Amino acid sequence: MEERPITDWLPLTKKEVEKRGWDELDVILISGDAYVDHPAFGTAVIGRIMESEGLKVGIVAQPNWKDDLRDFKKLGKPKYFFGVTAGCMDSMVNHYTANKRLRSNDSYTPGGEAGFRPDYATTVYTKILKEIYPDVPVLIGGIEASLRRVTHYDYWADKLFPSILVDSGADMLVYGMGEQPLREIMRGVKEGKKLGDLTHINQVAFLQKTAPACDWETVELASHEVCLEDKIKYAANFKIVEVESNKWQANRIIQKVGEDVLVINPPFKTMEEVEMDKSFDLPYTRLPHPKYRKRGPIPAFEMIKFSVNMHRGCFGGCSFCTISAHQGKFIASRSEKSIMKEVEQITKAPDFKGYISDLGGPSANMYRMKGKDEEICARCVSPSCIHPVICNNLDTSHKPLTDIYRKVDKHPSIKKAFVGSGVRYDLLVDDFNKNNQDGNHDEYMEQLITRHVSGRLKVAPEHTSDATLRIMRKPSFKYFHAFKKKYDEISAKFGLKQPLIPYFISSHPGCEEEDMANLAAETKDLGFHLEQVQDFTPTPMTVAEVIYYSGVHPYTLQPVKTAKTREEKQNQNKYFFWYKPEYKDWIRNRLTQLKRPDLAQRLLGFRNNKNGWTK
Repeated sequence: MEERPITDWLPLTKKEVEKRGWDELDVILISGDAYVDHPAFGTAVIGRIMESEGLKVGIVAQPNWKDDLRDFKKLGKPKYFFGVTAGCMDSMVNHYTANKRLRSNDSYTPGGEAGFRPDYATTVYTKILKEIYPDVPVLIGGIEASLRRVTHYDYWADKLFPSILVDSGADMLVYGMGEQPLREIMRGVKEGKKLGDLTHINQVAFLQKTAPACDWETVELASHEVCLEDKIKYAANFKIVEVESNKWQANRIIQKVGEDVLVINPPFKTMEEVEMDKSFDLPYTRLPHPKYRKRGPIPAFEMIKFSVNMHRGCFGGCSFCTISAHQGKFIASRSEKSIMKEVEQITKAPDFKGYISDLGGPSANMYRMKGKDEEICARCVSPSCIHPVICNNLDTSHKPLTDIYRKVDKHPSIKKAFVGSGVRYDLLVDDFNKNNQDGNHDEYMEQLITRHVSGRLKVAPEHTSDATLRIMRKPSFKYFHAFKKKYDEISAKFGLKQPLIPYFISSHPGCEEEDMANLAAETKDLGFHLEQVQDFTPTPMTVAEVIYYSGVHPYTLQPVKTAKTREEKQNQNKYFFWYKPEYKDWIRNRLTQLKRPDLAQRLLGFRNNKNGWTK
């Protein structure tokens, strides 16, 4: 294999900076992830965008925050500012399980080793930079900053935190997918403006003594101090933030925090196809930096290196999910030309064996879906386009997606192209999705099932209880039954044995222990021994997190019961594993206490009569 010159990557060391003939960097990016120069990794995308705007950019990846802090000094002082991100995940979600146990690995680190980034990484990195270089501005971004841009509940500390701008001391925050605001910021600093002067740009947040004048309408939230005293006011804030984050013509948001005012400018309109292509077509090496070769593979890279991300955003608006909070509810799709260009690049990789691991996105089958009449979308304030019903204005045609699958399939170097992302199955059930004008649901499903399933297909019904599903913003479980029936029919037609793998969540707000027992019984009746299960984690900037903390739904302000103690959460989770001998006695006794012997009989094959439990 021919060695690529080190200058093909953005520089990580002073020596690499000098090899480019530079004596100063314009921007230095600090990241909690190892540097992988690939469009699936945010630091690479941001670095390449800045480079495309003519800036000299260096990266400090996973700096040591515990020693003499030499990593933060090794590239010197940037001309314009430092950019800081915790990485592709919130550092607390990255570090801890739903039970607050420390994870033993980190998928964004060579060898999968844990311990290479701090808790609350964005704040820790920024504070260090502010101590070493007090006169250099710091711009924060990425999912951790994005989800913590306003007063938020932190599950791991079990308390409300103010905007991350307060604790970190950063000068400005970019939220969401940052390409559009970053290009505006780059142009501003190149014109000689300071970061603190660029308060007119969409999709940024900052702290000032007073909110600057602007042309946007302004909505004021309850102050951080009020939220500390009143959980209901905190919950009411969330509805405003979510609605404004998902509007085309949004209002500016302000919130008092101590002596300052937090200002959150409205988001940019969703990126057009040409903008998406521009971002994905930048000159990535598509490889980890060579410095990691002796430290072992980076698991997150190994998982996606032969995958293609075709779109961003998700209009599902699920209560527990952060995708729409960060990427938005409107779908931003790439052109077919850009996608096929990336497929061609993948086939040229020396270790490519002919298999694409994923043709997908946040939800595999939302590519190119948007409003038929965009004027209706411009007025919409709903956080979901498909809950409680699918919007009549939503074009849910799967034809563009089916066409791309077929084109990739015909590529001479592709043996198989799989869909590894989760499929939103409710979009394929005609009883739920009445928008099947071109009648291509069956066509898409046949193409998917016969050509693109790697042994089994992932879908996420998440629960079986309609009451819980309503709070989750998910459809009734009866639609999963309808999808499974169609899936099984197509599989039988082609003689395929590719099981469905459904994902479920325990302890979600609105779910009671009896609901979990029902879930276990219903999935048992369908023939599932559940493996892909998880306990609910309250993540900042989600409806479910607000309910968990405040006890009320932010849209109705009505109480919602939620499992909160470790015992309550573990009790719910155990029902997933009814088939394990070590849980059978516990389940039988527990269902007796809950006066549900019928469920015990369905799950365990025992019934309770005057002689006790018998087969």
